[in-house]
Amino acid sequence: MMRRTTLLTGCTALALALGATACDGDPVSAGGGDKALSGQTVTVAGVWSGSEQKNFQKVLDAFTAKTGARTRFVSTGDNVSTVVGSKIEGGNAPDVVMVPQVGVLQQFAKKGWLQPLSATTGKSVDAGYAPVWKKYGSVDGTLYGLYFKAAHKSTVWYSPDALAQAGVEPPKTYDEMLKAGHTVSDSGLAAFAVAGQDGWTLTDWFENIYLSQAGPEKYDALAAHRLKWTDASVVRSLGTLGKLFKDKQLVAGGRKGALNTDFPGSVEKVFGPKPQAGLVYEGDFVAGVAHDQFQRSIGEDADFFPFPAVGGGKAPVVSGGDAAVVLKDGKNAKAGMKLLEYLATPEAAAVWAKAGGFLSPNRKLDLSSYGDDVTRATAKSLVGAGDSVRFDMSDQAPAAFGGTKGAGEWKLLQDFLRDPSDPAGTAAKLEAAATKAYQD
Repeated sequence: MMRRTTLLTGCTALALALGATACDGDPVSAGGGDKALSGQTVTVAGVWSGSEQKNFQKVLDAFTAKTGARTRFVSTGDNVSTVVGSKIEGGNAPDVVMVPQVGVLQQFAKKGWLQPLSATTGKSVDAGYAPVWKKYGSVDGTLYGLYFKAAHKSTVWYSPDALAQAGVEPPKTYDEMLKAGHTVSDSGLAAFAVAGQDGWTLTDWFENIYLSQAGPEKYDALAAHRLKWTDASVVRSLGTLGKLFKDKQLVAGGRKGALNTDFPGSVEKVFGPKPQAGLVYEGDFVAGVAHDQFQRSIGEDADFFPFPAVGGGKAPVVSGGDAAVVLKDGKNAKAGMKLLEYLATPEAAAVWAKAGGFLSPNRKLDLSSYGDDVTRATAKSLVGAGDSVRFDMSDQAPAAFGGTKGAGEWKLLQDFLRDPSDPAGTAAKLEAAATKAYQD
């Protein structure tokens, strides 16, 4: 997933317009009348802030209009597990949590915090989702999580002007992509802006290469740590990634510049007022930054091509996503379950799809619900991949290995970017860190 720094907000304009706020200032949607859930309030916790929170509130408001239930959204910041745990201990558990990592969903289930989803939701998942999404939402065969919002993390974004000036077309293979990058560099811009200051972006680079080069079976085994990080397939993929990192022509500012560039900065280097590179790899959410911060017209000033196939493998489709779960200790868990039944419908997904900045794994959502051709293309690619989609590997790992700044995989891949000369040595360090994290 894309990691975000989430700020707790005060009473928003939306809440004011509805004439209702929670006691701590979080927005509440108005409910009433003779609807089935009138008089009840569903509290939802999640990482979203800013435009994401506002757009999700539109979905919650549609649920209110349908059922009469009020809703209250509470921003958790990135550390969902800690915040939710403290709320449960304090007797103030939310009813629904939007969980951004498979590992956290599994952790919640194993602690006994979650209710299995209703048969109604299960039927919607079976009818509308590829089985892989049910797999990632289940623990020991029981469905606990509904994937409502997804990210397509196999998209390479580029400036059409930069590629046109260099006379290159979007490539089909990884080697073609590096060759095209050299041509872009020869025309005056660096090829790639790499966000090495954010370790999570480097895990995404590795995951796409590994899924394509090693294949889905080894990807699944490595994600579950059934395969050691010292396996030859890992060393090979690190070498493939290192080929890019080593090349001063390909990385804007070189390795040092990449280590001083965060994710928003990498997008700015391609789509900002003073471009320094022609391409930036990251998920579909690049489009939101390019459009909202730099006023780029998606499909015209900013476009993407699928992350290309590596070493004779198939083109990868790596995803992330936010799964809705229902807590046992929530004061209104029954109404929370009704919210998930609604979120499982294409009707709910269409609300956010029309607002923008959203992909749904629900194949029953009509692609015409999305507001532009580029988003429709990314959604079609994600849904069309079916069971070949693989969830972000670092999000499946214990947070100590796959999701902690300055530690584990994030730090070790930053070290590898700093010095990519020893893939086998990096693999050994990754294995040692993974072994410790999976044992704890």
